[in-house]
Amino acid sequence: MTVDPNAVTQDFPPHRRGRARRGPGRSLTYLVPALVAAAVAVALGAYGRVHDPAGTAFNLAGFSSTGAVKSWLATAAVFLAVVQIVSALMLYGRLPGPRWAPLLHRWSGRAAFLVSVPVAVHCLYALGYQTYDMRVFLHSALGCFFFGAFSAKMLLLRSERLPGWLVPVVGGLVFTVLAVVWLTSALWFFRTFGVTT
Repeated sequence: MTVDPNAVTQDFPPHRRGRARRGPGRSLTYLVPALVAAAVAVALGAYGRVHDPAGTAFNLAGFSSTGAVKSWLATAAVFLAVVQIVSALMLYGRLPGPRWAPLLHRWSGRAAFLVSVPVAVHCLYALGYQTYDMRVFLHSALGCFFFGAFSAKMLLLRSERLPGWLVPVVGGLVFTVLAVVWLTSALWFFRTFGVTT
């Protein structure tokens, strides 16, 4: 069973129709999200760089360390991001899907964001923006970039008459960056300390 395209356009902004806005306001449609993305990424990186790392930000009962909490929450965020990709493919008609695919897409995205926030808080507050080796530098830089790109994607979703390719490309970028952030942190943690809670 595939999703009804009319239902998709009711649940999502008109950019689905693939027509770009004309006139001087069109450049603002792209410029504002790009500037917000840059501001968010730079602000997070600057805070992480000047803040004295506290060593810990939170811990949850049942976990052996804050590193384990962070790694499992990051893994949950990546799993939810995979649900986002699959449900987006349903929305675009690339995969068959249920009528509730738009709802799944929206709520898995919200849940992924909510799960990723404590991870970012821990990274920035407890560890700071670090550059002492390539893995840590990539993790720090891409972690900040992820929240900037995510902010841009949220703003683009509220814009009208975007090219049909833009939101999927930005969404794919957000997913790819999140995957690399996970590879340079949670996967590294699990391989170094074992898959423990």
